[in-house]
Amino acid sequence: MSNNDLQVYENEIQSLEEEIKKLTEEYECSQHGSMAYSDGEIMKTMKSFKRKSQEESNQYGSFPDLKTQLDLLESDLFFIMKFTGICFTHYSRKPVERSGARTIHKYRLSGNCQSMPFQLEFQLMEENQINKNVSALVTDLSIIIEFEEYSDLSKFVSRVEESGNLLLFFKSLSCFTEWCKHRKHTLTHFKNKYPDVVVLPEGPSGDYMILRRPELAGLELMIVWKIYVDEEGKVTPVLDLLNKIPMSVVEANKFASDAPYCFRSLLHVLGIQASIETLIKSLCNDK
Repeated sequence: MSNNDLQVYENEIQSLEEEIKKLTEEYECSQHGSMAYSDGEIMKTMKSFKRKSQEESNQYGSFPDLKTQLDLLESDLFFIMKFTGICFTHYSRKPVERSGARTIHKYRLSGNCQSMPFQLEFQLMEENQINKNVSALVTDLSIIIEFEEYSDLSKFVSRVEESGNLLLFFKSLSCFTEWCKHRKHTLTHFKNKYPDVVVLPEGPSGDYMILRRPELAGLELMIVWKIYVDEEGKVTPVLDLLNKIPMSVVEANKFASDAPYCFRSLLHVLGIQASIETLIKSLCNDK
């Protein structure tokens, strides 16, 4: 084989290698996108992105400052939840209507206040006024609360559903559950302190307690503790004492007969817990 033939073959091999290399590059480009960039274009794009990121950082503050602000917001949120007892566990918003004049969204909220779970569903209509002020109106409000242990709250919830006053609802709910928590703690305290005298037929979450003297069969004093919410959302604890005195001990135990009147008077002077304590001690010491 002559040198000319060898050169022809070498040229053909080199041409095939270049074609293979070109096809390989086109294939790799097709796998990553339809457009390929040179090293210079990539460096130019990276510099542009870096400059844009720096501008956004200067606009919104440095990352440490943002983290500090986030920590402060989380701290404020924790304080509000601890102060009010309200904690949201689920939130969703769905657009219903959007126009130049008004916007309507449908909201779903769920959470708990103290130990009371609740669910809310409502529509919020925002109207854009001429002076650029925005007014909001709550409609189609639905509140779900288990009322087995909180029957005193049912009428109030019905009124709030009609009025759509969410601020009043959360304000009264926070106060109501706080009183329920205090009532439960108080009943538990006296049951543990005077286990032979105090009876809680419905447990510490109930709204009454019974006082008994083991040596006086049939004698009972019932302390009823209701928590009322009026039409304006004001929460008020109301306590009363009912007595049950068998004929066999009615003459021998004048204290039990006078106990309801004395207890009501004590409430105005001593408060709830001190009045219950005084009543129990008087019952135990009465001969």
